[in-house]
Amino acid sequence: MTASLLSGKPVADAMFKDLAPLVKKFDPKLVIIQVGDDPASESYIKQKIKSCDAVGMRHAHEHLAKDVTKEELFAVIEKLNGDADVTGFILQLPLPAHLVKDIPLFLRAIDPKKDVDGFTAYNVGKTMISKDFEHLPSATPAGIIAMLEFYGYGDVTGKEVVIVNHSNVVGKPLAVMLMNRNATVTVCHAFTKDLAGHTKRADILVSAVGKPKLITKDMVKPGAVVIDVGITRTADGLVGDVDFEAVKEIASAITPVPGGVGPLTVASLIRNTVRAKQRQLAA
Repeated sequence: MTASLLSGKPVADAMFKDLAPLVKKFDPKLVIIQVGDDPASESYIKQKIKSCDAVGMRHAHEHLAKDVTKEELFAVIEKLNGDADVTGFILQLPLPAHLVKDIPLFLRAIDPKKDVDGFTAYNVGKTMISKDFEHLPSATPAGIIAMLEFYGYGDVTGKEVVIVNHSNVVGKPLAVMLMNRNATVTVCHAFTKDLAGHTKRADILVSAVGKPKLITKDMVKPGAVVIDVGITRTADGLVGDVDFEAVKEIASAITPVPGGVGPLTVASLIRNTVRAKQRQLAA
């Protein structure tokens, strides 16, 4: 058996096709705050701007110096909070070392109505309530849900799902969103004992660690759906957490890296911005 490939591009294209007329109708605007010149951030921001252009969405890029002070960054956030023309904005991570400890404070300062990354406690809390309150969910988990639905795996009722990641960005919100859909979810992390004992039970296995070939063939249940969110830059290019060539021979479906979940994170961000504008107009 060779797994079917779960490419992110067809899913993102379908999302953009649905979003384009809504962008034209509601005219939202996305702003991206960048601090410094992290190469990975530069690449991610280019993709976000390209996606905005693909659906005709207005956008702006607040590029701050690497040595910007905490107070100066707070001032930019407050300016965007108060600008009625700005629908939503994101703080591109990572931040320079001198600002890292204050990331929770920066995120807390973002107006939840404009939090299109879905990182504020308010939007995370709403996601906890039920599927019906996932108005501005975290972008990567929302992208994974969109992928599962597009390829016919959206009904996760009673499915065993194992997530190898317990971050606030991926693992925790994804676990909640899958539980909202009645999956049985196990969350693993660096301190999990016998990782393979958990992963081998999974009908759907998601890994988002950033460690090449962490997930090997003997750790995967035959016929499992494998979602690889991890990404590591190596001499051979970008690779995921999953030993792709080996695991594709046992899984029923698998995402590539790159080209899997990545496009859907960006598409979900665009969708959140449209939703934010709709909700702001309805308030």
